[in-house]
Amino acid sequence: MSDMNETRVGREEKKGDLSVLLKKKDKGGISIEVESSVGHMFGDQIRKTVEETLDRLGVADADIKVADMGAFDYVIQARVEAAARRVFEISGPGVLPDTVVEYDEARRDRLRRTRLYMPGNNPDLMRNGGLFGADCVILDLEDSVSPREKDAARVLIRNTLITIDYGKAERIVRINPMSTEFGADDLKMIIPARPNTILIPKCETAADVTAVEKIVEEIEKRENIETPTLLMPLIETANGILNAREIGSSSSRVVALCFGAEDFTADIGVARTREGGESLTARCMLVLGAKASGVQAIDTVFSDINDIEGLIESTREAMALGFEGKGVIHPSQIKPIHEVFSPTPERIEYAKKVVAAIEKARASGSGVATIGSKMVDAPIELRARKILKLAEALGLLGEDEK
Repeated sequence: MSDMNETRVGREEKKGDLSVLLKKKDKGGISIEVESSVGHMFGDQIRKTVEETLDRLGVADADIKVADMGAFDYVIQARVEAAARRVFEISGPGVLPDTVVEYDEARRDRLRRTRLYMPGNNPDLMRNGGLFGADCVILDLEDSVSPREKDAARVLIRNTLITIDYGKAERIVRINPMSTEFGADDLKMIIPARPNTILIPKCETAADVTAVEKIVEEIEKRENIETPTLLMPLIETANGILNAREIGSSSSRVVALCFGAEDFTADIGVARTREGGESLTARCMLVLGAKASGVQAIDTVFSDINDIEGLIESTREAMALGFEGKGVIHPSQIKPIHEVFSPTPERIEYAKKVVAAIEKARASGSGVATIGSKMVDAPIELRARKILKLAEALGLLGEDEK
């Protein structure tokens, strides 16, 4: 039995959020007090949502005080449910929003140039995460959420996944490490909401991946989820770098290896610099591990959101090393990164010439293709076809060029 008689969930000072103070009582039914910035228009609806949520959770006796800053119904439901779970030790499926959006299915082969991190306990930021054009949106349960709010954040993220339309963006959730008390509970709450991908932090071994995969498979089977949830290990330690190939090969669900510079530099005991020389070797090793295991390599975030020149330099270096994307902590970083990872018109034209020369040589029975005085060999052809595939994915080719 819980000895907690009351709890507070959410933040009344944040736009799009609310604070819920729930007190348990032995009898007397449900008492609801609502203060809201939009109370004159939606006060009755807020009260109704609170009542229905408590009723569906089986809560019959409680005092509720709600301080609202324009929260949507799915946020109100999440905050009330999280408070009730704490006080009444509710462990069932919870109260799912009525509105369920359509979304892109999980796909291995997709653009991941940018992965925008969104704090998992901020409903307003998460609601708008799909507006900025990032290839992927990461709803974060780890670093951006304090330990005492992990339970509330996972309910909020579950409701967000069900309700919010992120368009074509890949919907990723970063769980807490499986070595903590939070990781398994994150998966149990989140997987039924059908995220595309789970980002696995502090991943050091193949066993870290298989531990997540086992729980994911059990939940998918129970919930009749047919499309497998993908996995994206985040490598942030020296041990993880040394095991990169094994991690990348540990499961058919793994689609990319990601590098985390902040924790990596802390792990090896050095300061992180703008130039990133202290992590160059590790980044190269991660790329090799990813390529050897047939998955994408995604670079770390660039932490200074005001240094766009530094961001562009870092992104160019990442592309030169073999990375296919970077983490993003602010929407202003998305466009510069996309521009770097997009092939220029000159590269596209040269790639078309390479492919045309190869196909002409093969049609004539020649084993050698040339452009001017330069011989075109297999590696050059491979690079050219990759450039054209990327250009097609970005809509940079005409219909007759595909």
